[in-house]
Amino acid sequence: MGVAGKVILVGAGPGDPGLITIKGKEAIEQADVVVYDYLASPRLLSYARPDAERIYVGKKGGEHTVAQEGINDLIVARAREGKVVVRLKGGDPFVFGRGGEEAEELAAAGIAFEVVPGVTAAVAVPAYAGIPLTHRDFTATAAIVTGHEDPTKAESNVAWDALAKIGSLVFFMGVGNLPRIAERLMAHGRSPSTRAAVIRWGTTPRQKTVTGTLETISAEAVRVGIKPPALIVVGDVVSLRDKLNWFEGLPLFSRRIVVTRTRAQASILSSRLTALGADVIECPTIEIAPPDSFALLDHAIERIAAYHVVIFTSVNGVAHFFDRLWGAGKDARVLEGAKIAAIGPATGEAIEKRGVRPDLTAKVFQAEGVLDVLPREAVRGSRILIPRAAEAREILPIELRARGATVDVVPAYRTVRPQTGAIQEVRSGLDEGSIDAVTFTSSSTATNFIEMLGEGSPRLKLKGVTVASIGPVTSETVRRLGLPVTVEAREATIPALVDALVDHYTTKGRSHE
Repeated sequence: MGVAGKVILVGAGPGDPGLITIKGKEAIEQADVVVYDYLASPRLLSYARPDAERIYVGKKGGEHTVAQEGINDLIVARAREGKVVVRLKGGDPFVFGRGGEEAEELAAAGIAFEVVPGVTAAVAVPAYAGIPLTHRDFTATAAIVTGHEDPTKAESNVAWDALAKIGSLVFFMGVGNLPRIAERLMAHGRSPSTRAAVIRWGTTPRQKTVTGTLETISAEAVRVGIKPPALIVVGDVVSLRDKLNWFEGLPLFSRRIVVTRTRAQASILSSRLTALGADVIECPTIEIAPPDSFALLDHAIERIAAYHVVIFTSVNGVAHFFDRLWGAGKDARVLEGAKIAAIGPATGEAIEKRGVRPDLTAKVFQAEGVLDVLPREAVRGSRILIPRAAEAREILPIELRARGATVDVVPAYRTVRPQTGAIQEVRSGLDEGSIDAVTFTSSSTATNFIEMLGEGSPRLKLKGVTVASIGPVTSETVRRLGLPVTVEAREATIPALVDALVDHYTTKGRSHE
């Protein structure tokens, strides 16, 4: 007999990838196969192993990439191959997700399965629109209803007379039937003045909310062009949105921002932007790779005791230096006789995580800043090691040598241009005019981004787009590439870059009031 597989039905949550449960994330991490649909955030796939099979079976507004019967057959077949299959479903698997049907098929086939509940859109989407489903001043009852069923058919399973008496109602898949839903509720005694809301792409930066009453909501939804996927909320609790609309009031809400950092480092900037409401496109323009040879770095590590000062210019330089140090059978104790200098707090923190407290941290977050904090008497006659990228600005070693130091610059890593499909999404967004900003955190991210965009004037391609730079060195490169710099961080750190973007859009918003 073959190795028994299993299927885990995982609720992906309603759209915001941060709403995945810990157990759901752990299931994705152990999966051999991830079968996902239209409403599951693609970012959740980053938790899967690189070798995991990813299968899209999207179901969108009645259009099916794979029919439900085909999905059932697929997950059964993969499990019979001895694989761990995660069936990743938007919201909760058992709340209008057809998870119950899939579980029945698995049980009938004798396949082991588990269910990981998800944060249901019925609760999360109204919450992100500032609408609590229950409130002691309004109602203590709530119901979840399918809006996909035609309420005019003779044998409706929806008890409209009972629903009309429930305080808060949430309709899934009901946008196409909204006029009939409103009419049927009013026909069964619900007041035409009852507040109602339609929320599209809830919990995501694309969220769009329209409010009205049962009498007016259908016309309002048509007026603003609300289409699936959307949720309908009916009840006087909708009036609380005027006070509780927290998500759509975030400073970067709905701003579509491109992050060009390496895939490994993008998460810090992306998470900060996302927390402020931005719709982030991660388009890594550089990857960190080993140098062509570690010979120079390894030689420097072998004679590390000969150096009076070691200067780290980036987090990547720190990581590669200490990895090679450890691989050579040494540890931080060999740095005892040297002063350790860092450019910027992030680099300093990376050094501290390796068990070493920097003696000096540059206040100006570029190479020139080290020259300000290194006393001239400490430089003259000293031997200085700089483990850094294979290609970098030469001003620091040039100035240190001019001050009488012997400087060894050794390549600890190199930056290369990655292969990424995200650049096509960026090109399409620029063509559509849907991208608000592009962020550059180094000169190489800017240079590679322009090269990846392809032929044509960068100024024309990014016309009307906010160009955000982390600091003056990067800004200089951006301008040399033919682009204006709209936003520059006050200091070369990720938090400062985010603050600069917030200031820019807050000021821009005020100027249009």
